Amino acid sequence: MSRLKDQYLNDIVPAMVEKFGYKNIMEVPKIEKIVVNMGVGEAKDNAKLLESAVKDMEMITGQKAVTTKAKNSVANFKIREGMAIGCKTTLRGEKMYEFADRLINLALPRVRDFRGVNPNSFDGRGNYALGIKEQIIFPEIEYDKIDKTRGMDIIFVTTAKTDEEARELLRLFNMPFAKEA
Repeated sequence: MSRLKDQYLNDIVPAMVEKFGYKNIMEVPKIEKIVVNMGVGEAKDNAKLLESAVKDMEMITGQKAVTTKAKNSVANFKIREGMAIGCKTTLRGEKMYEFADRLINLALPRVRDFRGVNPNSFDGRGNYALGIKEQIIFPEIEYDKIDKTRGMDIIFVTTAKTDEEARELLRLFNMPFAKEA
């Protein structure tokens, strides 16, 4: 069992029960899944870029990535319906906890001028979205071997009913939220 899952069961559940007064431990919110998405707009001109993005994502998440296709045509962006324009992967279970651990404890502290993640990026239903500007913050990516720095979106989907519950859950997982001024 991963370190974060142990921490969830032993430390986070009791802390959440105490703070929010849940009657049953099954009410305590948990992270359901983590979705990692990488949009590669330049893939319309060069298919190799999408292949390297998929390879990078598979290295970072440790799981096979799926290419995402355009849902509709956009003439201004020269995109046709069905064109491959990105990749994503959904992490659950052990891989999810392992990825969250690496993200929070290894990758985020390596971001230049890091002051914490935005504490207001919740969607109103207890899910948290986080944008990363470059994939090289992950230790799995070797700086010499990348063709281009790419950003990605990381979405934490939780079972929390409110943003307050989700914020507390992620805070207990040591998510480095920025201090509000």
